[in-house]
Amino acid sequence: MLCGTAVVVAGCVTAVPAQARTQTAGAAQAAVTWKKCATSDYPTLQCASVKVPLDYRDPRGKQITLALSRVPHTARTSQGPLLVNPGGPGGSGLTLAGFVASSLPKSVAAQYDVIGFDPRGVGDSKPALDCKPGHFNPVRPDSVPATPAVEKANLERVRSFARACGTKYASLLPHINTLNAVRDMDSIRRALGAGKINYFGYSYGTYLGAVYAKLYPERVRRLVLDSVVDPTGVWYGDNLRQDYAFNDRHRALMAWIAKYDSTYHLGTDPARVEAKWYAMRAALARKPAGGKVGAAELEDTFIPGGYYNGYWPYLAEAFAAYVNDKKADPLVEAYENFAAVDASGDNGYSVYTAVQCRDAAWPRDWDRWRRDNWAVYSKAPFMAWNNAWYNAPCAFWPTGSLRPVNVANAKLPPVLLFQATDDAATPYEGGVTVHRLLARSSLVVEQGGGNHGITLSGNTCLDTHLAKYLADGTVPRGRGEVDAVCRKLPDPKPLSSAKAAHPAHGSTLHGLLGFRG
Repeated sequence: MLCGTAVVVAGCVTAVPAQARTQTAGAAQAAVTWKKCATSDYPTLQCASVKVPLDYRDPRGKQITLALSRVPHTARTSQGPLLVNPGGPGGSGLTLAGFVASSLPKSVAAQYDVIGFDPRGVGDSKPALDCKPGHFNPVRPDSVPATPAVEKANLERVRSFARACGTKYASLLPHINTLNAVRDMDSIRRALGAGKINYFGYSYGTYLGAVYAKLYPERVRRLVLDSVVDPTGVWYGDNLRQDYAFNDRHRALMAWIAKYDSTYHLGTDPARVEAKWYAMRAALARKPAGGKVGAAELEDTFIPGGYYNGYWPYLAEAFAAYVNDKKADPLVEAYENFAAVDASGDNGYSVYTAVQCRDAAWPRDWDRWRRDNWAVYSKAPFMAWNNAWYNAPCAFWPTGSLRPVNVANAKLPPVLLFQATDDAATPYEGGVTVHRLLARSSLVVEQGGGNHGITLSGNTCLDTHLAKYLADGTVPRGRGEVDAVCRKLPDPKPLSSAKAAHPAHGSTLHGLLGFRG
């Protein structure tokens, strides 16, 4: 079934192209040479690179370089490579290898070579994309296009970004997509000398893993997917569904702030707290805080709270300081900690758009975007237009679109899925859908959990299932939609004065995951 460019892609998938499975076969692959690249957090980390074809239809043509990392196994017997991916698309996986190896039980991690990689275009891989440095520099136009002038300004921003990508990377963009990232993974497998791989992916990394499994089912040994993308909605439909889920998570934050009114003094009624947040947004649209945080930047600052409730106390303090004490500095600090985009962020966003815009058909008629997003905004205003503009370059993207892969698969060994019921970035239905599509999968649910990326984050119940599976392939088997249920972790408490500094993003898993996908 073909997906026209003006058609929503939800439910519109295609079988894997017949040539896809053989397109890595002709590419010569040198062995990997590892060198030490230890950090204080990950003292056994090693790094390497491999060359792969830019275009797998021309395996001996132009080559590009993929950056790899490894924490080597220490057990006498190895279970082989465990490739890990943090999502995005556009997230760097090099540090994630160290995190996963150090967070798993030592007896389990010791059995694997944990392999991180920067997908094509990302981070230390070469060439690395950066379509338009500073695209997210403050202060941007208000995300809500309440007037024709605001809509025009936002449209020019996204058109300009798409043009810049097309001008700078005309020869690369057709080859930056999920299918080629999957072929790269198989090139990595071959370079490692492994007959099969184990794989552990978060967020967009779940789609990457599911597509790899579709193309190369006989090369999958174990497969873990955490916070599962709905593959029937890539990518336009999935982004619209995110908007409703993020709105719910934002309201959960407002309710949490109301619960702790004795700390934040913003009211005990969640609806009134939310009204104060939108009043703050309106004030910042008129006068940005510190010349940096306007309405769009405020949304950017609070969106990470939808991914991880560990950020809630910091966001609440900045919110209260602005509303109650007329202090702008805490809000600016929160923006700089949670939302400001640096060079790696510019790279990540460039790859994000390159992959998503190429992977699947997007509406090319802006009237369609306008209708759909105003309809969402009427029910879920928090992120609707911010998310629309984040993805809007795809309406003007300079390449054509591929068709999404139907990841349905009955050829795999047991697969383990993890999903929180209130995840905003990858709503719960995605986990249920993939559970249905992967015949031998088991679904472990964190009941009431709203964080994105839930394993290796302190929930012993979830991590026990993960460790058992990686140790010996054991999966829970239940009846019906869910195979096992774990309680969510408690929500955070307000900060004590001794803990009032903002957290370092890299100090938790959530600093390593690729937001937005």
